[in-house]
Amino acid sequence: MPKIVRFHKLGGPENLQIETVTATQPGKGEVRLKVLAAGLNRAESMFYHGQYLEQPELPSRLGYEVAGVVEAVGDGVEASWLGKSVSTIPGFSMNRYGTLGEEAVVPAAALGEYPAKLTPVQATAIWMPYLTAYGALVHYGGVHAGDFVSIPAASSSVGLAAIQIVRDAGATAIAVTRSSAKKAELVSLGAHHVIATAEEDYVARVKEITGGKGARLTFDPVAGPFVETLAAAAAPGGIIFEYGWLSGQPTPFPLFAALGSGLSVRGYVLMEITLHPELLSKAKKYVVERLADGRFVPKVAKTFPFAETVNAYKYLESNQQVGKIVITVP
Repeated sequence: MPKIVRFHKLGGPENLQIETVTATQPGKGEVRLKVLAAGLNRAESMFYHGQYLEQPELPSRLGYEVAGVVEAVGDGVEASWLGKSVSTIPGFSMNRYGTLGEEAVVPAAALGEYPAKLTPVQATAIWMPYLTAYGALVHYGGVHAGDFVSIPAASSSVGLAAIQIVRDAGATAIAVTRSSAKKAELVSLGAHHVIATAEEDYVARVKEITGGKGARLTFDPVAGPFVETLAAAAAPGGIIFEYGWLSGQPTPFPLFAALGSGLSVRGYVLMEITLHPELLSKAKKYVVERLADGRFVPKVAKTFPFAETVNAYKYLESNQQVGKIVITVP
């Protein structure tokens, strides 16, 4: 009988429990995976705190990204999936398809094969980071050579994926973090410049880096009052993509910057890509090609064994990591 992670009340990671359940058979259009590794995301923390886009239906599972082997398929799913090594692409409700555990049932449409050179641990650091950054920066933002791109929370797995995407496009990646503690590592991972907002004047530094032009694209998961500062450093006609709410604070609309320079502030979520088959197919091809030839390299910050799931999420909430936190599953 498989073990899964579930929570029965809202709150912190201490509420997460490992429980034994009966095996689940996949339904129509679904598959069951033997899970080998699970990648952690800030969305899951917000979910069990009751701060996510959807409210948990208690008791609730959680988890978006796992890597494993397909061990059963439901009606309507090609039998050729059986035995394949895959990782899951977020594009489903955690209320219906929580993945963290020794087994996971997910829609077949959420499966992604990954290059054989990657380990299951690395494969959990692919889809959420690269597809999130791809949708905003490539699909909507049209990042290109000569662009200046500001990337707040740059030490996250999504931030690091954004740095790689910006570099691949020939643009300049400006990593933004709170202190200089992660500066050297961010530079080693590809950032052209790093701004520590607690120690430096963000607007002045962006203007210096860009020769007064400002950042054409800003890729921000933090939101809150700092959006006005991001706006002050944006280029005329620039776009600020808000893809999260890590600050938990009210987010003002930078009206004067918008009126004065044609700035756009756009909300964006990954499901804008993953729920549209044609867009997802194109995005997957983009990511897999670059993983295969080495232009993209997923960064794993730290791994935890399944029994230490609570500690893994506590570490996620500590913000110490640079890259993806992964749980290995026996």
